[in-house]
Amino acid sequence: MINADEISGLLKAQIASFKSDVREDEVGTVIEVGANLARVYGLRGIRSSELVEFPNGMQGVALNLEEDNVGVVILGPDKDIKEGDKVRRTGRIASVPVGEALLGRVVDALGAPVDGKGPIDTKKYRTIENTAPNVVERQSVTQSLPTGIRAIDALIPIGKGQRELIIGDRSTGKTAIAIDTIINQKGRNVFCIYVAIGQKNSTIAALSQVLEQKGAMEYTTIVTVSPAEAAALRWLAPFAGAAMGEELMYQGKDVLIVFDDLTKHAQSYREMSLLLRRPPGREASPGDVFFLHSRLLERSAKLSDALGGGSMTALPIIETQAGDFAAYIPTNVISITDGQIYVTPDLFFQGIRPAVDVGLSVSRVGSSAQTKAMKSVAGQLKLELAQYRDLAAFAKLSSDLDKNTQAQLARGEKLTELLKQPQYQPQATEDQVAVLYAANSGALLDIPTPKIQQWAKAFVDYLHAKHAGVATAIASSGQLSDDSKKALDAVLAEFNKSF
Repeated sequence: MINADEISGLLKAQIASFKSDVREDEVGTVIEVGANLARVYGLRGIRSSELVEFPNGMQGVALNLEEDNVGVVILGPDKDIKEGDKVRRTGRIASVPVGEALLGRVVDALGAPVDGKGPIDTKKYRTIENTAPNVVERQSVTQSLPTGIRAIDALIPIGKGQRELIIGDRSTGKTAIAIDTIINQKGRNVFCIYVAIGQKNSTIAALSQVLEQKGAMEYTTIVTVSPAEAAALRWLAPFAGAAMGEELMYQGKDVLIVFDDLTKHAQSYREMSLLLRRPPGREASPGDVFFLHSRLLERSAKLSDALGGGSMTALPIIETQAGDFAAYIPTNVISITDGQIYVTPDLFFQGIRPAVDVGLSVSRVGSSAQTKAMKSVAGQLKLELAQYRDLAAFAKLSSDLDKNTQAQLARGEKLTELLKQPQYQPQATEDQVAVLYAANSGALLDIPTPKIQQWAKAFVDYLHAKHAGVATAIASSGQLSDDSKKALDAVLAEFNKSF
């Protein structure tokens, strides 16, 4: 016989455990599309930077939240999207895959691999826009981040957590400085991210090949967006790179990130803003272009010990037109960063490469980001080069110069020659200290200026071959002790006899 209580008990249990598969989706309608932008009607609850999905599977980011419609930037070609198409909210804020699995890979602005090495094995994602660490979460920049370039490490030192702008005209060696810095991080436990904004695919292929040959690709991620891709992806790329770097920084690791270059980034943002009909300001840029770069660069920091002490050092690059540093975007970024490295065409075409103008360049962190050994040799070098620049300008106007002035000019020429350095050959800090100590001690006075580069290379080789202990002592202590100075004096005397 059927028991009514038993049946009602079963029914109640089933009702209690019943789960409906009905899902509520907020759907909007495309009312206008073109130039990789869509205006969508009906997405009332959408959030800024939220991802939406079009019928063809293409994604977009909500950028303009207006009263009656939403301006969506389409992350890819818009040819299959038509007026009247339905657009679905995803509820996710734009994010990219992060973690150490991305090291050694070339990815696009959405973190998808483009190097043909298969999928990236990571389950971690991070939103592209994140709040920068506040004052309490940071600490002062005191640790050196050596670039391997004598002119920079001695005169414009960069520290871990700093933002140092590289600024100059087209084809003056800005990217070369950044790449040498990445190569120099080998064995230093610094992870590198190179964000290429609107660079040709052939350039990126050549670059990844160079990094591979130098053994630098294993700790580097390249984020690339070609000029042929949508402006939205060029706008997204630096934020995606910063999110990848932040993940490692908050794990207590040191990260170096290069943005090459923020001029193209600002142009992409201007293009999108004008198409979204935002009011144009100076140089047709939107009013929030300063905020665009400040919220990106402020994410670089040296974190407090309580947060693990990780760091993210940024090297943004800005391309100027005919040396115009007072244009809108350059002045904006100069005011956000902690110093700038000026590279000038005049020096570049004179054969002084890297073409760093040490008179105009500055590091606002200064010598607090240098080792004691480098600090002891850099001070005198800085003073001598400043005096040489003043004298050289004066000497152009005068024909007869006294012996002291002539000697000072000759010495300045030798120092300028010494600061030249071939591309892709960064130098260890202890080797730089030894070479600059030699210059300060007068060991170069009898060496003809055209032979100084040859002398510097031969001297470092000799030091490592015959007196490796001297370089090791400088490297391990970070100081130039009296014993090291005596040893270097002896090595110099010995070497100069045979050179």
